[in-house]
Amino acid sequence: MDGLTGIPAAPRAGEWAVRRRGRPPARLRLFCLPHAGGGAAAFRSWAPHLGPEIEVVPIRLPGRESRFRERPHDRLGDLLPPLLRDVAPLLDGPHAWFGHSMGAGIAFEVCRALHRLGLPEPRRLLVAGLPAPQLPRRATPVHDAPAPELFERIGALNGHGAEARAGNPLLNVMLPTLRADFAVAETHVHRPGPPLDCPITVYGGRSDASTTEDELRAWGPHSTAGTTVRLFDGGHFFPHDAPEAFLPVLVRDLLDRRPAHLG
Repeated sequence: MDGLTGIPAAPRAGEWAVRRRGRPPARLRLFCLPHAGGGAAAFRSWAPHLGPEIEVVPIRLPGRESRFRERPHDRLGDLLPPLLRDVAPLLDGPHAWFGHSMGAGIAFEVCRALHRLGLPEPRRLLVAGLPAPQLPRRATPVHDAPAPELFERIGALNGHGAEARAGNPLLNVMLPTLRADFAVAETHVHRPGPPLDCPITVYGGRSDASTTEDELRAWGPHSTAGTTVRLFDGGHFFPHDAPEAFLPVLVRDLLDRRPAHLG
């Protein structure tokens, strides 16, 4: 696609977009970006809930799952070009982007880049568990903190900090990837730009200490087509902790062609 001429070529690496082979064409393609430390497996169970009209396309970032041996990106500016190059051929029909926490910030910047590069833009952006990007960060950065402090933050997001402090073998194995993911989120500096032309739907957990309702509503200026804010019971990981409550709402939002509500 012409817009990609401005993106430098990246070395050959693993595929970013994970697709199910032999799947019939869908009405809408949904790209999904995970929280810090998460992988494509976080969205494995979503397809049956979203039905045949929506193709779930998880994004597998370097440093996890089948890409575990690849070095994870620790800066959003380095992550975007290869991601855009990999997904560009899949933008040939209606599509939307969903991101959770760190993934929400990446999804937002992907959609801004599509507009900037003249590539096909999404029908909707859906973000979960992340304050609006122009707001100052309340949390102290932990990407370069001692491991116990980083694990403490992860445990607090999960609602069980004591377990994280006790030490989790999987967390230790994933430590380089976790540090890189937190660095992507914590070092990125928001730069003002034109709002997106697609609606934005913002999801939050009522018990999520990392966001407030006002911080979620502050996404409003980033869309000319309006924003909708929806709150769910649960904490930071409400999309995965209670999919039976979250996913039907997600489907309705994805298939709704009306402009989003303001605020």
